[in-house]
Amino acid sequence: MPDGHPPQKRTLRSVQDIISAGLAGEISSAALEAVATRYAIAIPPALQSLIQTPGDPIGLQFIPDAAELFTAPHENADPVADEALSPIPGIVHRYPDRALLKPLLACPVYCRFCFRREQVGPDGGVLNDAQLADAYAYIAAHPEIREVILTGGDPLILSPRRLGAILQNLGAIAHIEVLRIHTRVPVADPSLITDALAEALDIPTPLFLAAHINHARELTSAAVQGLEKLQRRRIPILGQTVLLAGVNDDAQTLGELFRAMLRARIKPYYLHQLDAAPGTSRFHVPPERGRAILASLRGHISGTALPTYIFDRPGGLGKIPL
Repeated sequence: MPDGHPPQKRTLRSVQDIISAGLAGEISSAALEAVATRYAIAIPPALQSLIQTPGDPIGLQFIPDAAELFTAPHENADPVADEALSPIPGIVHRYPDRALLKPLLACPVYCRFCFRREQVGPDGGVLNDAQLADAYAYIAAHPEIREVILTGGDPLILSPRRLGAILQNLGAIAHIEVLRIHTRVPVADPSLITDALAEALDIPTPLFLAAHINHARELTSAAVQGLEKLQRRRIPILGQTVLLAGVNDDAQTLGELFRAMLRARIKPYYLHQLDAAPGTSRFHVPPERGRAILASLRGHISGTALPTYIFDRPGGLGKIPL
């Protein structure tokens, strides 16, 4: 699990940061500024250290590109209808037995293909105490909800105290059986997985963590060590991957990723078909190619390493296997 070059000292958050780090490639500063005006930029040190060239599988995911200024006809600012299915701030209730809770809309890194790219950013809203109380009340008033999924934004950038309080409040609702956290932190900023955070996540209610990982190089020793802190607390780790052109759209790359996940005791859970957010068409992989890649892996990789290939249907219709 290579760790790349020594990390930069700070997160890159502006066009000038990108240029100074030598990561702009052939993109003009004017084009970069136009992208930055619309979509947030953040590349933390752990990921900077893995970028060998702006066009490599790590650089493509995080370095702004002029192609983001083009919105294809089929792309939508809310491709999975989060807003339409949000009865109150912070809650998305798409499936009868599950609900999303978005306690914040900020992330440690901003992926260039993010389906919530129109909502997230460094000033992304954090639910205040009153809004959280409303969210708990909504969940408590809907006994059909058995699982709450914390997402955002990235819940693991909250302080351990605040995140722990949210988990404790959710776990106190009688009909909640399972909690889940979706996160990019283990690969984006493993230093955030502290003993204090691990302790905050050590709750009586069963808790799963779904880590977003798209390339085997992201699973550095620091990332694995951070995840081990959580695994020692009996927290199962699931792997979520987005199928991305130029990043992981071939059998060798996906096979290496899924095997790396298993070595890190991560169960590959979902391989996502790209959601059609604005300015993301350069990452699109046709579903028939995705199916062919997974088919070619069968018989050559452990069945435990194969995720479900899914598509989140536009308009909030939910996920279906491809």
